[in-house]
Amino acid sequence: MRILQEAIRNGAFVLDVDASDIASALQQTLNQVVARGLLPAEHRRAVESALLDRERQVSTAIGNAVAIPHAYLDALTEPLIVFVRLARPINLGAPDGVPTRFVFVLLGPTGATAEHLDSLATIARLMSDEEFRYEARIARTAADLLAALDHFTSRTTPKLDKVAEPGEGLTYTGRLCGGLRQDVARRWPHYVSDFRDALHAKCVGSTLFLFFACLAPAVTFGGVMAKQTDGQIGAVEMIVASAFCGVVFALFSGQPLVILGGTGPLLVFTAILYRLCSDLGLPFLPSYGWVGLWSAGFLLILAATDASCLMRYFTRFTDEIFAALISIIFIYEAIKSLTHIFEDLDVKKHHDSALLSLLLALGTFYIATSLSRFRRSSYLRPKIREFLADFGPAIALAAMTIVAVRLHEVFLDVLPTPDKFGTTSGRPWSIDLLALPVWARFAAAGPALLVTVLVFLDQNITARIVNTPDHRLHKGQAYHLDLGVVGLLMAFCSLFGLPWLVAATVRSLNHVRSLATVEEVVSSTGETRERVVHVRENRLTGLAIHLLIGLSLLFLPLLKEIPMAVLYGLFLFMGVVSMSGNQLFERIGLWLKDPTLYPSTHYIRRVPRWTMHAFTALQVACLGVLWIVKSSALGILFPVFIALLVPIRLLAGRWFTAEHLAALDGEEEPSEAETHWSA
Repeated sequence: MRILQEAIRNGAFVLDVDASDIASALQQTLNQVVARGLLPAEHRRAVESALLDRERQVSTAIGNAVAIPHAYLDALTEPLIVFVRLARPINLGAPDGVPTRFVFVLLGPTGATAEHLDSLATIARLMSDEEFRYEARIARTAADLLAALDHFTSRTTPKLDKVAEPGEGLTYTGRLCGGLRQDVARRWPHYVSDFRDALHAKCVGSTLFLFFACLAPAVTFGGVMAKQTDGQIGAVEMIVASAFCGVVFALFSGQPLVILGGTGPLLVFTAILYRLCSDLGLPFLPSYGWVGLWSAGFLLILAATDASCLMRYFTRFTDEIFAALISIIFIYEAIKSLTHIFEDLDVKKHHDSALLSLLLALGTFYIATSLSRFRRSSYLRPKIREFLADFGPAIALAAMTIVAVRLHEVFLDVLPTPDKFGTTSGRPWSIDLLALPVWARFAAAGPALLVTVLVFLDQNITARIVNTPDHRLHKGQAYHLDLGVVGLLMAFCSLFGLPWLVAATVRSLNHVRSLATVEEVVSSTGETRERVVHVRENRLTGLAIHLLIGLSLLFLPLLKEIPMAVLYGLFLFMGVVSMSGNQLFERIGLWLKDPTLYPSTHYIRRVPRWTMHAFTALQVACLGVLWIVKSSALGILFPVFIALLVPIRLLAGRWFTAEHLAALDGEEEPSEAETHWSA
């Protein structure tokens, strides 16, 4: 590593060489090396000839988007390493078929071969690190390259004196507000960079995609809630709550990648509370307000007493089941909504309406999926591919909406936004909390406990999934701070009769994915999957998303032009994309594959086949129970069943060995002997 650092300090690097083949790349590199006095001009022709002769004999591309041309001549006196980054990848016939983006040119006297062996090992280890490849790809100066090398060294150097923690931010302090103070101290140094890092086209694409992905469920949940509460809480209230709470959370939370939103369990609880108030003859909104205030108080107590440390007992086992459930819900609801269009044909709707709705939904899903994968295509230039991939969902939504508008003679259901701003029922915005009898104010603490459990688990499990090591986040976690902010926002919403919001799993995962730079991982069997290399952590996308949601209240009539079928296609895309990286789905897929063709993943190599399938079956059974509970009259007890996943996982230790559980339920995947390339 020291040799590489010294070479870069001496100017032995060339960035963004505009070449279409290895010959022109080497010619430009040698021109720069000679101009900087690193290679005598009289030796240039001999070195170039030796390098090209080597390339004609056999390609020096070794995989991982790296090639190592080398030449050793008696005329050279000193060994030299030159780092080269190509402006765009070129295909050099690497064993893995991956185009080459980085070139290390090794030069020296005939006896320098042995000296470069250590350098070859260092280069191979260095370029197998996805974070270094990302940092090297965006470096602009020598200082940036040196910083990338320093980061690699600090990440890979063993820290023998450090005790392994169950999870950053989940260490119990034993002091009042101790965890909150640690969260603030951990995240505060990154506050300015949270805005500076958002100055990138990827963040614009993320904002446009998530704006519609958050607005549509807000309006949908609001419409359902209006029916369940007789119009006392509806779409406008949900939009206002989403905009205000989203802006506040983006500015003051510890993990701004989390997106707040309405969730099914909270909607179910609100409907049950409304029916209970009707049966008892109590006014709903004052009751709702008191339940919310009690819950907010409980959440603030939990945040101040480091209660989120209990999430240490939650593992990948629970995270995968919860994430799978939410993904399936999105996919199921999208398909169910499309099916209902065919079933509910009335005077306005005909079979052409149903067929066009299906085509619009599938078209949105297909375009968004295809464009999101376009960065791996060989067509167009890299920047154009990157643009199309980042803006894929927004382009899909706009394209299908234009198609629907052009086919205006076919009736379509559109986004059900209100005609003007105002509360759904025309009530005042503030709630008269004193309208509730004194005994009911204290009795509200009972149902508030269930809400607290639900919000605590939903918020923290989603935060755990967002903070998973697989996402390569670096700015730190803040479970206690985020829970405290959600508690304060819940109190605010309760005072004004606004819906309670909590971390929305699928929207949060899609937020992370839309900001991620990913790479293909090629296994020894040739199967490919995506792995996150880097996530552009920032606050500005969350802030912009929810500001746009707030501004949408000024353009409610325009939103009526967006067909619901297009949004169903977007929901389907979000559900499918959020399944990516979930090992539970990967292991379920193994049930349908030939065992002799299983990919060589770490858990397949370490765990017997039937043991692995038994563990997967246990997770599927738990997933089925959660689905049944969610869909039944016991829906209000949904959070209790989520909490029961922890003791079930502990009991699994009786049926599976610790070694097998470590492979199947580890926090982070161990390094694999696989091939990677950046997207």
